[in-house]
Amino acid sequence: MKPSEIRQLTTEELRAKLMDARQELMNLRFQMTTGQLTDTSRLGKTRRLIARFETILRERELAEERGEK
Repeated sequence: MKPSEIRQLTTEELRAKLMDARQELMNLRFQMTTGQLTDTSRLGKTRRLIARFETILRERELAEERGEK
């Protein structure tokens, strides 16, 4: 997903997708350990997607803090 697409999601949807991505990363790591993973680039892609989700969530948290003060 592109950052512009992620920003259109609500905070709850974003948190749900973050949990899904973390679960997928865990599954990919398990597959890597057992030798079942053929496309190792998915590990990096999933980690970057998690970082995007966390970054946008943090941006929203900071915006709320600035708005309240």
